Order: sequence, then C-alpha cells, then structure tokens
Amino acid sequence: MQNQQGAIVVVGSMNIDQIATCDRFPNDGETLMGNSYAQGFGGKGANQAVMAALLGADVRFIGQVGDDGLGKATIENFQTHSVDVAGIGISPGTPSGVAPIWVDRNGTNRILVVAGANDDLTGAMVEQRLDATSGVSVVAAQLETPQEATLAAFRFARDNGMTTVLNPAPASEIGAELIDVTDWLIPNETEFELLVGSPPSEETAATWAKSSGCGVVVTLGGDGVLVADGTNPPWRKPAHSVDVVDTTGAGDAFVGGFIAGLSTAMSLADAVALGGACGSLSTTRPGTQVSYPTLDEIEKLGVAVPRFSKEQS
Repeated sequence: MQNQQGAIVVVGSMNIDQIATCDRFPNDGETLMGNSYAQGFGGKGANQAVMAALLGADVRFIGQVGDDGLGKATIENFQTHSVDVAGIGISPGTPSGVAPIWVDRNGTNRILVVAGANDDLTGAMVEQRLDATSGVSVVAAQLETPQEATLAAFRFARDNGMTTVLNPAPASEIGAELIDVTDWLIPNETEFELLVGSPPSEETAATWAKSSGCGVVVTLGGDGVLVADGTNPPWRKPAHSVDVVDTTGAGDAFVGGFIAGLSTAMSLADAVALGGACGSLSTTRPGTQVSYPTLDEIEKLGVAVPRFSKEQS
C-alpha cells in the first residue's frame, strides 16, 4: 500500500441534511418541541470530498443527484469548494438524497438517510467516469451508494495502481469481493464489530488486517483511532481534547483528512494525525460541512498539513 501523490476521486453519496436540535431525543410515541432547524449539504461521500478539498486536494466526485433544486444546489456547493463535478450525473424523475438529523444538547446525533438518486449509480456509470479521469492516486467510497458501483470503482482503481479507501458506513454487510480490492478500511466501532464479529481491540484489528490483506483504521470517537496495517504492531492515536458541540460528520471529516494525506504521499502516521485533527475540530461547531476546519486551525494543533503542488490544486 505505497502512497503516491495525485488526485482523489470520491465515489459516493450526496444528500441535503435537514438538521433539528433538541434538548433530548423523544421516546417512542412522544412529541417534543425542538430548539432550531437548518438545512445543509451532506452525504458521507460529499462530506469527505469537501473536507479533502478544503485542505487543498484535487478532488473529483462521482455520483448521482435528482433533477431538482436540491441536486442543482449540491452541484453548486461542490463548485464553491473546488470539487470537480464532471462525474456527477442527473437522474430524471428521482429526488435527490436527503438526511433528517436530530442533535441533542450533548451533541449526540441520530440520522436517517433517504438515498433517492444516490441509489441510481451503477458500476457501468462509475467505470465510464473513472476512465475519463487521469492523475488519480486515491479512490474513496462509502456504503450510501450501491456496492456494485463501489466494487466497479475499486476494481478499476486496483487495475490502475490507485489506493482504495472504504468507509463502511452506514453499517451493513460487505461482500468479500469488495474487501479483496480495498486497501484501507475506516469503520467506527459499530461497523467494525458487524464486519469482524468482535469489538475493536489491538488483537482483533491486527488479526483481521492480516487475514484480509486490508489495513484498518477504526475511529473511536473521543477515544481516537486504532490502526492496524497487517504487518506492523497495531497502534492508537488519541483524540484531541476539544469542547464538543455537534459530532455530526466528524467521521467523514476524519476520512477526508486521511485521504488528503494519502494523496500527497504522507506517511500513514501523518495521514492518521491529519484525519484526527479534522475530525476533532469539526465537532467544535454545529453542522456538517460548515463545521469543517481550515488549514490554519489544523496547524495550530501542531499537526502536519499536506502540501499540494500547483498542478494538483
């Protein structure tokens, strides 16, 4: 898994986040008054792409939106953040994806994703759009779009010497053929346990990484991350101590930072540290993409930031 410098392609989901805040979550059958409501741009793939682009990476996106105002706004948001949109298709008659999100007073969230046009992405679409790109070193994906599309993307990437990064979220079963073409897996605790059958620990992470041939970075929220590459001893990176306001999108911020690091041939340790800084800082403000940190904020934590060539950015 030798890192090479180049562009990032994110294959994934785009949603409009519909965020409601409350003091506590309602019980079954209970109605509560909320405190505030806002809409924002989201989708795990979109979040990861925007975070990487904020760090200066050359990011291209592949996915589907609906032929509606939400889809148009999503594309415009990408353009604002300098994410290439040539790989985004429009699905007539299908609404764009949405994600209603509840956030309580502690910053804990509950999310329901309605995929909409995200489900229209096919393997054939992905292959065609990837084939039209050049200079790519990292291909990243999640599980909010069909696995057929992700599998096609990763097979193309593997055939062309690109590093593949899978964020297996939301938690669901993953086909063995997809794991076979994944270089780095980034699950949270729940997703890791669903995949492996045991909670994350140094032993379970190392065993799984060695047997699968796939490196794993388990995000543990306030406890940082656990890393196992299948060759070296597993290790942990503590989270930064911050005042948490809203954890929504923090995992995606980590992935965005991590793939940005890989795309500049950073060491694994530096890429993990960069992802950790992005994830931690994102929790200090409400919202998803609007909460993502700048390079200056990351540097103030003493974390190495990526340096992109003019040709990349």
